[in-house]
Amino acid sequence: MIDELKSEKIVNKVGGKFKLTALVQKRLSELLQGGRPLIKDIEGKTILEIVIQEILQDKIAADDGVPAEPEDKRAKK
Repeated sequence: MIDELKSEKIVNKVGGKFKLTALVQKRLSELLQGGRPLIKDIEGKTILEIVIQEILQDKIAADDGVPAEPEDKRAKK
């Protein structure tokens, strides 16, 4: 599962290795402080594996500081 952190797919999805590291660190901290996993199948998975799956399933993403554009405006582009 840790090999997935090295794949270009997950690195590109988040926007780079630095952003990936920051996102993983933040989410690990949230889960360790009692946050609930955002995926259903967590049985037998480590906390790190849960975070990786949350990223791959688009349950979490790096905050780039840019507000999300409303859905109706994105459709018009």
